[in-house]
Amino acid sequence: MSHVLSQLRSGLAAAALAGLSLAQPAHAADPVVAGAHTEFAALKHIKAGVLDVGYAEDGPKNGKPVILLHGWPYDIYSYVDVAPALAAAGYHVYVPYLRGFGTTHFLSADTPRNAQQAALASDVIAFMDALHIDKAILGGYDWGGRTADIVAALWPERTRALVSVSGYLIGSQEVNKAPLPPAAELQWWYQFYFSTPRGEAGYAKYTHDFDRLIWKTASPEWKFDDATFNRSAQAFDNPDHVALTIQNYRWRQGLAQGEARYDAIEQKLATFPAITVPTITLEGDANGAPHPAPAAYAKRFTGKYEHRQVDGGIGHNLPQEAPAAFVQAIEDVDRF
Repeated sequence: MSHVLSQLRSGLAAAALAGLSLAQPAHAADPVVAGAHTEFAALKHIKAGVLDVGYAEDGPKNGKPVILLHGWPYDIYSYVDVAPALAAAGYHVYVPYLRGFGTTHFLSADTPRNAQQAALASDVIAFMDALHIDKAILGGYDWGGRTADIVAALWPERTRALVSVSGYLIGSQEVNKAPLPPAAELQWWYQFYFSTPRGEAGYAKYTHDFDRLIWKTASPEWKFDDATFNRSAQAFDNPDHVALTIQNYRWRQGLAQGEARYDAIEQKLATFPAITVPTITLEGDANGAPHPAPAAYAKRFTGKYEHRQVDGGIGHNLPQEAPAAFVQAIEDVDRF
C-alpha cells in the first residue's frame, strides 16, 4: 500500500511540475452523499448489437445524455448515488451492465464469450445506436473507464465529453508483453492466477469471496457493509461472468484469442490514439488497485483537460465512494 501511495504522490508532484491542474471539486458542501440511495429510478432492457442490455435510467427525456460505465468486479450500483444527482441537474442518465454482468445477456448462444477491450467499446456504440443517442457525455472507471476512453478516442463524434477515473487506460497486447518491476507485477496477481486452469476454477467456485477481496484491496479505506456488497454481488451471478472475466485477462496477456471482427479497432488502439474531447480525469488518494500516475497519461488528452485528485481515503470505486466529486466532474466537463 505504501508503494502505491508513494507512486501516486510522485505522479502528482510530476503532474504539478508539468503544469496540470489538480483542482478539487468546486463544492465544499455538495448535497450528494455516498450511500444515500439503494435503488435506481428505473431498470430497463434493450436489444443492442449482440446483447440484450440491462440498464438503469434516470432524468428528463430531453436532458443531455450521460452514459456511465462500471468496472470489474463491480456493477451499475457504483452509480446509485451519482445517477439521481445528475438527473436532478437535468441530465438523462444511462447506466448499462457490461457484458457478463447483471441482467445483460447475449442474444445467441453461438456468440463468442469475448471480453477484449474493442468488444466492450463496440457494445457502447451499439447501445447508443439502439437508444438513438447521437452523442453523450461518457464516464467510467476500471473496465468502464477503459471502455469510455476507447469510445472517446475512436468515436469522438459520438462523445460530448469524458470523465475517466485513473486517466488513459487503453491497452495493447504487445505492450503487455513487457515485464514490470516486481512490486508492480505483484499488484496484478489475479491476472496471473486467471491465466491458469486452477485460477479459472477458483474464480468459478469462489466468485463472491474473490470479488469481496478485490473490493477490500482496491479500496482499503472504504468501509462498505454487507448490504452494499451483496447488492452488487448479484451481478456476478450472470451465467457468462466467469468466462468473460477469464477471457478478458487472458486476452490482455495474449493467452486468449479475440475476434477477427475487432482486429481493425485493436490495430488503432495499439497506436494509443489521442483523446481530443473535453476531459476530466480523477484519482482517489487511496486507490489500492494498479493505476498509472497522472503525469504518465496527461499528454494523451489533447483537448481541454483537467486532472483532479479526490482526497479522503477514496479508493478504486470512486463513483460510489465519492459520488459528489464524480457528479461535479460531469457537470464541470460539460461546461468546458
